[in-house]
Amino acid sequence: MILAVMDYMQYLYNSYDLIPILMELVLIGIVVYTVMRFLRGTGGEKLFRGILFIVLGFWAIRLLTTQLGLDMERIEFLFNYFLLIVLVVSMIAFQPELRRGLMQLGGTRFSRSSAPEIENVIEQVVDSVAHLSRIQIGALVAFEREVGLSDFIATGTRLNAIVSADLLNTIFWPGTPLHDMGVIIRRGKLTAASVQFPLAEHGEFDRNLGSRHRAAIGLSKETDAVIVVVSEETGQIGLALNGKLARFLTLEQLHKQLFDLLTSDTKELKTIKSTKDKSSSSTPKSQKTSTTDSAKEKVK
Repeated sequence: MILAVMDYMQYLYNSYDLIPILMELVLIGIVVYTVMRFLRGTGGEKLFRGILFIVLGFWAIRLLTTQLGLDMERIEFLFNYFLLIVLVVSMIAFQPELRRGLMQLGGTRFSRSSAPEIENVIEQVVDSVAHLSRIQIGALVAFEREVGLSDFIATGTRLNAIVSADLLNTIFWPGTPLHDMGVIIRRGKLTAASVQFPLAEHGEFDRNLGSRHRAAIGLSKETDAVIVVVSEETGQIGLALNGKLARFLTLEQLHKQLFDLLTSDTKELKTIKSTKDKSSSSTPKSQKTSTTDSAKEKVK
């Protein structure tokens, strides 16, 4: 096998100009790297690696049979139609990733000139999260960025209201008509509430996570939205982006992450150094409340 590859490389070197071959290899490498980076952290990453492995396997078998002079018509037949099959399968399997990539071509984001407006929106959201986290009421808030969320907005109730902590607290209060599911903020306005977010598939999240966290991860996989989630069971704060979920955030960390993601070219969540306190389950509720209030004062 190794000798066959070496002989083939020697054949290419002797028969063709080496520079065009190197350019082709570099271009192929760039394409593969770009695709892998785009799919990183998604379910499509493993599938793409599997397809790439099969393609390389077919190429190696075909090269070996050619070098040994073997006549394998069935393998040759499969190889000739394999790339077409891969293209069709990829369009189906990578539908969420393709959808997100195509939507990014015509999307819009918060204007940088409106940073003060965004800062005020972030302050209101963080204030609401502090209150809801303290009394352990679940919440799900999505910020639209480059990829439009009109399809998801259509599933909810349109509001087009000014973002305020009181309004968010009222929406998510148990028993109110709009408390279930999530809200979407677009261009500084609370555009819609009671919006249905797509749920992440099994195997893409921790089994201990509830439906709100699954919805946050699911929406972040299909779009580039930034999603804030508050756990109803524990009051813990999370932030989802690009199929990844940062959990156990403090209010300070949430404020900084939101500001960086909504006012700059930041595309990824910054590394969260804080981890879950092993003794948190035994911490009295009054102590948790004072800690949250303290963090809220720091944010202000």
